Amino acid sequence: MTVAALTLLLLLPQVEARRSAAQEASPRAPLVSSSVANDLSPPLRILTGIPAPLNAVREMTRPGRVPRSQAAGASALPSGVDPVLQITQGSTPMPVPILSFDGLSNADNGAVLGGGAVPPDTTGDVGPNHYVQMVNTVLAVFDKAGRRLVGPVPSSNLWRGFGGPCEQTNDGDGIVLYDHLADRWLVSQFALPNFPAGPFFECVAISQTPDPTAVYFRYAFLMSTTKLNDYPKFGVWPDAYYMAINQFTGVTGQPAGQGAVAFERDKILVGQPARMVLFEDVFPGQPFVQGLLPSDLDGAPPPVGAPNYFAAFRDDALGFSSDQLQIFEFRANWANPAASTFTGPTSLTTAAFNSNLCNFALILDCLPQPGTTQRVDAISDRLMFRLQYRNFGDHEALVTNHTVDVDGTTHAGIRWYELHRRGGGWSIHQQGSYAPDANHRWMGSIAMDGDGNIALGYSVSSSSVFPSIRYAGRLAEDPLGKLSFVEATLIAGGGSQNGANRWGDYSTMSVDPTDECTFFYTQEYYASSSPAGWRTRIGSFRYPSCGQPKPTPKEEKRRKLTETQRQQKERTNALGLDDYRTEGNVMEVDLSGAIPRVVIANIDGLEVVRLECDGGCPEIHVGDYLEADGVKENEQLFDAENVTVRHAKVRLR
Repeated sequence: MTVAALTLLLLLPQVEARRSAAQEASPRAPLVSSSVANDLSPPLRILTGIPAPLNAVREMTRPGRVPRSQAAGASALPSGVDPVLQITQGSTPMPVPILSFDGLSNADNGAVLGGGAVPPDTTGDVGPNHYVQMVNTVLAVFDKAGRRLVGPVPSSNLWRGFGGPCEQTNDGDGIVLYDHLADRWLVSQFALPNFPAGPFFECVAISQTPDPTAVYFRYAFLMSTTKLNDYPKFGVWPDAYYMAINQFTGVTGQPAGQGAVAFERDKILVGQPARMVLFEDVFPGQPFVQGLLPSDLDGAPPPVGAPNYFAAFRDDALGFSSDQLQIFEFRANWANPAASTFTGPTSLTTAAFNSNLCNFALILDCLPQPGTTQRVDAISDRLMFRLQYRNFGDHEALVTNHTVDVDGTTHAGIRWYELHRRGGGWSIHQQGSYAPDANHRWMGSIAMDGDGNIALGYSVSSSSVFPSIRYAGRLAEDPLGKLSFVEATLIAGGGSQNGANRWGDYSTMSVDPTDECTFFYTQEYYASSSPAGWRTRIGSFRYPSCGQPKPTPKEEKRRKLTETQRQQKERTNALGLDDYRTEGNVMEVDLSGAIPRVVIANIDGLEVVRLECDGGCPEIHVGDYLEADGVKENEQLFDAENVTVRHAKVRLR
């Protein structure tokens, strides 16, 4: 139920968009305040059945956005097909779901509250024993077998007896996160008691124990009296709970900049009054520039003192110097909150992308569905939740995604990224745009397991495919930039949304903290066509290799040697080379039946010798040679062009 969900690619005057990256981050001092109320709730499990308010849907029309031709002219890239587009499926089937069950639905809103909401804003997370899910405007707790333990409960019931707007309103835009560092649950939604006028609040609850059905420390934070805190997105970090908000002027609903927030985690975890640090309008003078996400920690904590990283993408179509990711650093200073800093950006040039789906239309009817002229919004103007962070020891990693037009024909696909940091700055380790057929894929959420394997979940639809939930992925050792597994279906849709264009506005891919291997994904779908009868699905899966003992360097070398020998045998047999034998890690090949051209090359990061048979014969890839035609260690021979080599001994790596 996003209020005026206006971000990144809105009507942006060229004079603003063309500011240099170095000018973007705000140097201004933060606003520091304390929670306006806090207490301890009754157990959530006894708060069922208590009526709660159902507020009117908090949606406003987005203003028109600048077409590429007006923002940056014909120079905006790409001019055609996405340069990192993956147009085929992988070769190995994705793991099938371990669990797949229905979560909350709009029917639950009707049963509990007597009304409904579109879109659902589907979110959820997994802990050691539970899965907690939240939509507009109800929540539920499941065990990890998919049995519902609590709910559907009106989301505002978590603040029942708290008083004030957190109890008296039920406005949505919820987020659920499991804080594995503390073994606690975070649940939040905003409160807009006088919408569209202020004041505007964020309601935050943290479980007192690992049990999400029990009691919570509850908080109300006044975000602003004049600026609405739309699309709040959270990230767990050791020193704070961080949040990004898109701000809008009360009453008029005009964009009013990007907000970045830190909540005092140490105090919240023990139920004490807590402080909040807020940087408003972090891009001064650019109220239309929004779309940040905070990083959300999985696994090992970051290095001591590390800032929380915020990220956004920028499209050259809006006048930026290039298509890019921007990384910012938020350092909360609880000893002196006024000294907290929000700095950046570090700009990382990406492969060219086109985030302009449906010409940034005023009307959000964009992606087709079967059996209806109603189209749904692609929300291609922002990074999609989450910006997941992992610390692998030798490097840190971030993964994220957004929706793009992959070929200039309003063909929605998902651009995904893995960023690395090895003691210095961030860099793009790999990226790709996933659109392996003519269907549209959007509303993605991406995560990485403890082994570095990636899973991406998303919606998929076309004029012949009902909106469905699918997922794809890759292993850490797979070729970069490719989702190497054939996508799997969590559930096939049975109908279209034929009464509204809003879809999403987000979904959530999580990783089970108990094994760091099992992915959980939640997303919306329709079982049958209706104006607003959305359902949600919750599913889990894991890669079989995750968590298995990793080979030692010697074992990995031996594995590569064995695989290389196998490949060489196949290729030499294809060449008709009769004399082929190996001893240890040395392969001896009789090349008397061919006249190859020999070139030193770098294959997959290893220095190798590439022997190519004239006439386009299959290649032979081998390691550095020992001798050729009886001349030992003769590198000049192997570098020479058009040399006839009758016999070679080569060392395999």
